[in-house]
Amino acid sequence: MESLSLYELGHLIRRTLSEALPDAYWVQAELSEVREAYNGHCYIELVQKAERGNALLAKARGTIWANIYKMLRPYFENATGQRFAAGIKVLLQVSVDYHEQYGLSLTVHDIDPTYTLGDMARRRREILMQLEEEGVLTLNKELSMPMLPQRIAVISAAGAAGYGDFCDQLLGNPYGFVFCPKLFPAVMQGDRVEETVIAALDRIATERDEWDVVVIIRGGGSTSDLSGFDTYPLAANCAQFPLPIITGIGHERDDTVLDMVAHTRVKTPTAAAEYLIAALSDAAIALDTLVASLTANLTGCIHREETRLQQIATRLPSLLALVHARQSHRIEQIANRLKVAGANSLVKQQHRLQLIEKIIEGASPAHILQRGYSITRCDGRVVCNATSLPDGAVLTTEFADGEVKSRVFSV
Repeated sequence: MESLSLYELGHLIRRTLSEALPDAYWVQAELSEVREAYNGHCYIELVQKAERGNALLAKARGTIWANIYKMLRPYFENATGQRFAAGIKVLLQVSVDYHEQYGLSLTVHDIDPTYTLGDMARRRREILMQLEEEGVLTLNKELSMPMLPQRIAVISAAGAAGYGDFCDQLLGNPYGFVFCPKLFPAVMQGDRVEETVIAALDRIATERDEWDVVVIIRGGGSTSDLSGFDTYPLAANCAQFPLPIITGIGHERDDTVLDMVAHTRVKTPTAAAEYLIAALSDAAIALDTLVASLTANLTGCIHREETRLQQIATRLPSLLALVHARQSHRIEQIANRLKVAGANSLVKQQHRLQLIEKIIEGASPAHILQRGYSITRCDGRVVCNATSLPDGAVLTTEFADGEVKSRVFSV
């Protein structure tokens, strides 16, 4: 039986693939691993996953030789603003190689950044559509910016030049406005952007009453490190944050998803400081305008009242004379009515007294005696009951024309 050694079989495979696949081919795949070697070469792993279920459909190793990689990487990152790293979709020009010891691999010759840009744009659109469907896309934009945003919670990398520029700009503002910034450190590039920025937002939320606004800034650095700001969890967290968020993460060409959901987007940390200074300047101008308007209104009001008082003072003597005349006439009328009322009352009281005199006169003992009645007394007391008289008592009986004395013989 004829047989082949393993090396001979590998060599046959290598020659057959070289003859069957002599050209370079454009391949769509996702980078699942990117490893840079000390010698400048880059070793990658490409995968293809199912659209539903995320199941792995294909996998292959690839190599980007140092002379190609040193040109290909900056070209890709400058064109896309995306770091050449695992997790992104790429369109690569590759040739198929087979080595007796290392097996099948793909050699990368070129890359098309527009494919990755399209995929990044698609992912951004999907995130924005999801946020819109959930009704949270514009929540942060709808918050009112405080009139005096002086208490500022800053999310930036500790010791970053951008944070220093931001604080220097606030401190050196030409108006002498006082700002109170505080740093909440976070990683602003790489794989930990989402995790650390959300953690900083959570710390700010626990003391939200102490802050007017949140500023997320990133100074300098490569635009290839912006992918961390294009994630759904970070965008959803910022969109629903209860304080206005200002972003200034140091890029001008494209907006990240974070920029699109934030209340205000500016280009750089310095621009974020200028925005806050301008907000206080606008408030100061509005206050000056209000003070000037208030002063003018008060001056006009005082002038009108002074004129009114002068007019009253001029008319006061005639008004007083008129009031005096009216009151004098009223007093005279009251006096006349009192005289008439007094006279009428006196006549009525005199007539009443005459009636009373008649009644009293008719009820007097003398008048009663003249009508034929008499008054009997015993020992000076009027006798009202015959049974109270003892035998032999001396009685005095008074008549209208004199008195008669008698003695009691029996009762």
